[in-house]
Amino acid sequence: MGLTVGIVGLPNVGKSTTFNALTKAANAQAANYPFCTIEPNKAIVEVPDKRLSELARIVQPNRIVCSQIEFTDIAGLVKGASKGEGLGNKFLANIRECEVVLHIVRCFEDGNITHVEGGIDPVRDIEIIETELILADIEQVAKKSERLAKEAKANVKGAKENLAVLTALSEWLNDGKSAASFAGSLDEKESEIFALLNKELRLLSAKEVIYGANVDENALGEDNEFVKKVREFAAKSGHEVIKLCAKVEEDLIGMSEDEAAEFLGELGADESGLEKIIRTSFAKLNLISYFTAGVVEVRSWTIKRGWKAPKAASVIHNDFEKGFIRAEVIAYEDFVACGGEAKAKESGKMRLEGKDYVVADGDVMHFRFNV
Repeated sequence: MGLTVGIVGLPNVGKSTTFNALTKAANAQAANYPFCTIEPNKAIVEVPDKRLSELARIVQPNRIVCSQIEFTDIAGLVKGASKGEGLGNKFLANIRECEVVLHIVRCFEDGNITHVEGGIDPVRDIEIIETELILADIEQVAKKSERLAKEAKANVKGAKENLAVLTALSEWLNDGKSAASFAGSLDEKESEIFALLNKELRLLSAKEVIYGANVDENALGEDNEFVKKVREFAAKSGHEVIKLCAKVEEDLIGMSEDEAAEFLGELGADESGLEKIIRTSFAKLNLISYFTAGVVEVRSWTIKRGWKAPKAASVIHNDFEKGFIRAEVIAYEDFVACGGEAKAKESGKMRLEGKDYVVADGDVMHFRFNV
């Protein structure tokens, strides 16, 4: 689907180490100096979903295929990036191509790992990056406003209304507030205009954000003071905070599920932070999964929330949408409770749904089509 999560943060906060653990391979160079990452590394990551294991237990397929999303490890940002400092312009252009931002924040002290700002202050670090994103948006909005002003003078349809929204947005951004928070201040018509403008401009400060609080092993159980500050800061804007130890996540690579659970338990954690990040990122991208379950494979198919059955069928093959007749649907809970498709049918749990059916997360589906 081309939906990407961009991993951002100041230099030396653990972005590349996090990326290595996400991809379960040392694809991104991790080193103790700024701008170690120059070109963005990209990787397709499987979305952990225990429902697939349950379906496979019942169906006994030859293989299991998970949903996937793309993560991009982007070069570290510094103050002045919006004016071209460091690798600023390139960095900002890379973020613009992402739909969700995973902002890794350093929440541990280690004298052997330098910090570009000289000391550990996660809220300051967050504000540095968010300020640069806002400054870059101000420049984008100014350029677009100039063009719209000319169109408004020429009485181009809609130009005056668009310019009015952009003028208000410019004032908002210049007050140091994000484009995301601006959206909540608009009426219905203004919201429609802003959505169209943002689709064109891809405003950096309008993107969904997840904060990844990168801690040392000692803070995987109880939050340290740095994490508490990040949570307090994030609560003001409604962003999610997920705690992880990037180094521990790398150590988990190659462990069995039971070994990993035991290892995390000893450190006071109930789950891998990266698994939480992947699932949360999937949800922030407004994605859900439906399943097909047969002896050849049990598979998770990725669609946008709100898609109707024919559109959902198209991710399997375009012909399924073109020749869609109807869908056979069993809710995941019913499939598991009945022990499979045959008994779900006998129990009346299979439904036949038409073209207007909105697919629900976890539906087990078969499509009938004719081309």
